[in-house]
Amino acid sequence: MKSKLKFAILGCGSIAQRHASLIHAYAQLVAVCDIVNTKAAALAGQYNCRFFSSIDALLEMKEIEVVCVCTPNGLHAQHSMAALAAGYHVLVEKPMGLTVFDCAAMIATAKKAEKELFVVKQNRYNSAVLAVKEALDKNLFGKIYSVQLSCFWNRDHAYYENDWKGTKQLDGGILFTQFSHFIDILYWLIGDVQAATTVTANFAHQQITEFEDAGVVLLEFCNGAIGTINYTTNSFARNMEGSLTIIAEKGTVKIGGEYLNRIEYQSMNNFQFNAIALTGEANDYHAYKGSMNNHHKVYEHVISVLEKKQPISTNTFDAMKTVEIINKINQSVKKNQSNDAL
Repeated sequence: MKSKLKFAILGCGSIAQRHASLIHAYAQLVAVCDIVNTKAAALAGQYNCRFFSSIDALLEMKEIEVVCVCTPNGLHAQHSMAALAAGYHVLVEKPMGLTVFDCAAMIATAKKAEKELFVVKQNRYNSAVLAVKEALDKNLFGKIYSVQLSCFWNRDHAYYENDWKGTKQLDGGILFTQFSHFIDILYWLIGDVQAATTVTANFAHQQITEFEDAGVVLLEFCNGAIGTINYTTNSFARNMEGSLTIIAEKGTVKIGGEYLNRIEYQSMNNFQFNAIALTGEANDYHAYKGSMNNHHKVYEHVISVLEKKQPISTNTFDAMKTVEIINKINQSVKKNQSNDAL
């Protein structure tokens, strides 16, 4: 049975299509909004709802209960806080924001308005990730020694034809736009990062992005583990891999595939994951593919929290920590660049 919750979507780009179809399936889509009027009108026409080209006009529509923020990354904080202050619950796409300051302001605004703030973290529902998380929580790995996160995707020149993608102000970089879900899983499974040392380069996107398209990060975790992140959007022609390898006292495991969607390797002390080929499907945006297609679980969770008063499983503090870790990585790049100039 469909929920009676009434949703609006702010921003009518590629990911909004996914949100619209799920809201239509699970609840009520009553309005969409985009500064490009034709985009808003087209999406509204698909779902027979109202459309707006101004956020101020949208937020005057009092029958809305939840606003889904699907605007460019650099606008997530501004738009989320406007919707919260207007009296609506908010579901914001990743990343939560581009700075810890913005994330903290979002949390404070939600608390003041007494409204819920949800952040999309659909990769936490991956069956392989959940299996490893459960094993870690039971201390079946013992002490974590080292981890390796590999993010080898492709984003070609056509992807950056959108006017906000590729800019530092609205996009933020590939760790925010392509790989923040992977950083979130790293934090969720292993813990907080104490220090980062980073080397980056822009090999294939120098004329179209304001940031790197490849990087290698050395991490020191607060629990004593060490790790690396090797990331790029230069995998030839298509996405290759999104994997996390954990090497620990009592076992080694690799969650692999393109999107952390299957267990590719395991060697555990007196323990066996039930299914090595734990799989799932990715979000397909026709021209490219993104992270796992688990947004339906996000909506099931939002509805259970708002209608059945269930606790939020992905809290805003975790979402802010993901942004903090990316900021720490980016700050270490700046420090290295300034050292090189001396």
